Order: sequence, then structure tokens, then C-alpha cells
Amino acid sequence: MEDRLISIEGIAKRYPAAAGGQTTIFEDLWLRVGRGEFVCVIGHSGCGKTTVLNILAGLDAPSAGAVIVDGREISGPSLDRAVIFQGHALLPWKTVLGNVAYAVASRWPKASKAEIEARATRAIATVGLAGAEGKRPAELSGGMKQRVGIARALAIEPKILLMDEPFSALDALTRGTLQEEARRICRETGQTVYMITHDVDEAIYLADKIVLMTNGPGARIAEIVVNPLPADRRQGAIHHDPNYYALRNHLIDFLVSRSKTFRDDPPAGYDPRHPPVVRLDGGVAAPPLPSAAPKLRAVAT
Repeated sequence: MEDRLISIEGIAKRYPAAAGGQTTIFEDLWLRVGRGEFVCVIGHSGCGKTTVLNILAGLDAPSAGAVIVDGREISGPSLDRAVIFQGHALLPWKTVLGNVAYAVASRWPKASKAEIEARATRAIATVGLAGAEGKRPAELSGGMKQRVGIARALAIEPKILLMDEPFSALDALTRGTLQEEARRICRETGQTVYMITHDVDEAIYLADKIVLMTNGPGARIAEIVVNPLPADRRQGAIHHDPNYYALRNHLIDFLVSRSKTFRDDPPAGYDPRHPPVVRLDGGVAAPPLPSAAPKLRAVAT
């Protein structure tokens, strides 16, 4: 049975409309994330992906519904949930060690200076920055700054790592390297990750499950696609896997054509409380949708 860590239960986000009434960004979102899972969320701009992440972080509140983490409803920010944003958000006057140690001291305020620095140093080494502890952000490349951000998040040993397109501003080579590091670290530590991305290939490489959101306003979760690639996949070799192109084509087809039509005309039997779980190496897992199953099987062949 799934060891559920995150349970998103019917959340919605609404804002007052300029002409009166309300604009609903998303509504009736239901999602469960198991402990140790790496989940990527894909959807067009405007569907509320970042808003959902902010709600998970406790930085925003839903207009309806609730988010349960480890059996307790979220009521605000917590050090159990670390966020890595698109920008590194480092303190420019502190060194690499100082930036990470600042987070550690927030988590364990009664720890000694030696213990704080030891924890920070271990996290810095984990992201491959050993030897750069004394450098300040101005002396670091963009990729190194993001590594410090990851180290800072990992150093507080969060239950959940929330990532909002953390590699999007980096060049392709650096982005690929950090993706490999992120996957390695999360697999080794069993970290639970909820990540937003617009990059289909990034989601295919990193995620255990890929959540597809329809267009907004009024966005919903259309499908949860289980990644059929092996857990020990290597970035430069995944395109050789027989399931790779079926998965990639399915995701792109959704973004190009089905993300809007699904919102406006969901298939018969669709229940937002139980979004269909799609397995492209074996059809639809559960619950089956008669109108969608033939298309999914065709993509998988």
C-alpha cells in the first residue's frame, strides 16, 4: 500500500474578476504523492502550477479544499517543506558555507556552531561543491549558485522538496549536469520531490510520475502518467529505451492538443477525485476510461 505523504484534496484557487464575479485558476484538484516519489507537474502557463506549489509550501492558501502533509493539514510555511525557486535567492554577503549554515541554524537553533557547520559542509559536498565553501555568490557560476540552493534545501532534511523550474535559466550542459545530480541525490536519500517543469525531457528523466494539468482558467489534473523507464536510467541513454518515444509522444500530444480539449470536454467517466493513472507500457492502470483507453494503447504501441 502506498505510504502517502502528500494528499491534495479538492483544492481550488479563485481571484476577483475585473468585471465582477470570480476567475477560477484551477478547481477540484486531487492528488496523492507517496513517500520517496519524484513527481513532475506539466501544464501550460496559466494553469496554476506555481500556485499549487506555493500552497504546498504554505506561502499561499487555497480558496477551497485542503492539503494534508504527513497526516496534518498545512497552515503555513514549515521547515519540513523546502523550496527551490527558479532564482537561487542566496544572501550575497554570505559565503557558500554561510548561506547553507544559515538554513541549518534555522532548523536546529540550539545546535553548536561546529555541528551547524558540519551539517552544512556535508550538504555542500553532496552537491559537488566541496572546496567552494569560502566563496560568495558573486564568485559563482549560475549552475554553482543553484547547487548551493539545493544544498541549502537538503541541509534542513525536509520531508518534501518543492522545486519550481530550478534549472530553467541554465544553459543546456549545466542543466543536464544538475538534473543528473538532483536525481542521484534524491534516489540516494529517498527524498520526496514535487517539481514544476515545462521541459518534457526533464520530466521524463527525473520523474517517477508525471502529472498533466489542463489549460487554465478552470484547470484540473487530467492524467497521472507513470514513468515506465527503469529507475537506474541514465540521461544519455534513455532514448534507447523502447518506452521512451511512446512516453514522450504522449506528453507532447497532451500539451499540443489534449490539454485544452480535455478541460472543455473531458472524456466520459472522468472523475477529478480519481484522475486516470496511465501506464504506457500496459495501457490505463486505474480507473479505466473507456473513451480514452484506445488512444492510450495506440500511443503505447
